[in-house]
Amino acid sequence: MEATGFAVAIMAAGKGTRLKSKRPKVLHEVGGQALLLHVIAAARTLVSAEEIYCIVGHEAERVQSAVAFTNVNFVPQQEQRGTGHAMQTLKAWFNNSSRRLPQHLLVLSGDVPLIRPETLSSLCEMHIRERAAMTILTAIPPDPTGYGRVLRSTSEPIEVEAIVEQKALQPGRYEPEINSGIYCFETEALFSNLDKLSTDNAHGEFYLTDVAAMLVAEGRRVVALKADGVDEVLGANTIAEMMHLDQAMRADVARRLMAQGVTIFRPDTCVIDAEVTIGADTVIEPYVQILGATRIGSDCRIRSFSVIQQSVLGNSVTVRNGCILDGADVGDGAVLGPYAHLRPESNIGPAAHVGNFCETKKVTLGRGSKANHLTYLGDAVIGEGVNVGAGVITCNYDGVHKHTTTIGDGAFVGSDSTLVAPISIGEGAYVAAGSCITHPVPPGALALARSQQVTKEGWAAARKAARAAKRP
Repeated sequence: MEATGFAVAIMAAGKGTRLKSKRPKVLHEVGGQALLLHVIAAARTLVSAEEIYCIVGHEAERVQSAVAFTNVNFVPQQEQRGTGHAMQTLKAWFNNSSRRLPQHLLVLSGDVPLIRPETLSSLCEMHIRERAAMTILTAIPPDPTGYGRVLRSTSEPIEVEAIVEQKALQPGRYEPEINSGIYCFETEALFSNLDKLSTDNAHGEFYLTDVAAMLVAEGRRVVALKADGVDEVLGANTIAEMMHLDQAMRADVARRLMAQGVTIFRPDTCVIDAEVTIGADTVIEPYVQILGATRIGSDCRIRSFSVIQQSVLGNSVTVRNGCILDGADVGDGAVLGPYAHLRPESNIGPAAHVGNFCETKKVTLGRGSKANHLTYLGDAVIGEGVNVGAGVITCNYDGVHKHTTTIGDGAFVGSDSTLVAPISIGEGAYVAAGSCITHPVPPGALALARSQQVTKEGWAAARKAARAAKRP
């Protein structure tokens, strides 16, 4: 849904002291992405990037650098004096800019990565439908201890009266509904009350939650929507809580993929990032990692202990045990491994084979070509139907510069050969096993570059007899 008339404010200024980390809190990762990027992605389903305002403070430059590619706006909060102060900072930013004030403001926390776009859409729709000044997203966890509570009226219409900290609850009153820290506001109603906020509380901060009671006192409507699940509104204050969110997100990703026809054996053992896409009838074996924005086609088989990052695999690809792919592009029907290492810019053609203990880097391997054993292919362009023998090395680095090896269609490179780049092997040419090739090989030619074998008959027996003669 497009949220017409809305802008989104994301509070991302906090330090996250309890994480015991040098990294800004919102840059810690779950599901393979920074917390803040998940929240921005959810916001982008409602509004354009130019209507998203990230309020940054602690290590602001680092945070901005990490998410600058999203093209959202950044609002600096020099001091971090609470959630209410973050909104005061945003109000001042609007007052000092030429930006049009949005009619409604959706306020999100930068450390709540599991929030679903569907939930935010429902929140905005309710806010408009109920003509509310403030709409609060709530949840009911198994144990609400430690959370701020939402107090609803006991008479019709049942609306929100206030948001209070747990300590402020009346003795004996059980209020299980917690405040998620996610709100919709009528922007003018919010901004007109921000200057009334006080720091007269245990933390000496400006609490945005106090605005709820102020609006009620003005006779304005404050309503609440309960989220379908608790996990989607939870933030993380410790690494353990962060890993709980990571586990929940990855479990959700696995369920989504399996619902789309992907078989995942032992999904609890696999690490699959939130951006990953996999086609139907692909099988993922236990203990596989699929990371980043990797795309895997249909009818593939990814065997145990493989790690695939930022790569694209076509249909019917087999990745045998223990392969590592990083920034690789693999064509339909290719077979990899076991224990192959495809480094960035490895382009493996359809039906090609890269076998056990082979390494590729910045290489194009043509359709049906094979490098099945113990081979290094770097900075190479290899045609179709080429056979690269065991132990072949493209010597691409002279200590200063990288150089390219070119191998034509249908060529045969014998085992244990070294190809010293820059070098070209012509179409249909043969390189004899054990050769060190330093000059171009014409199409259809045979190149041999090894010293002539010398065989000395009886040498071993004579050596043995000589050694025996020297013994006392």
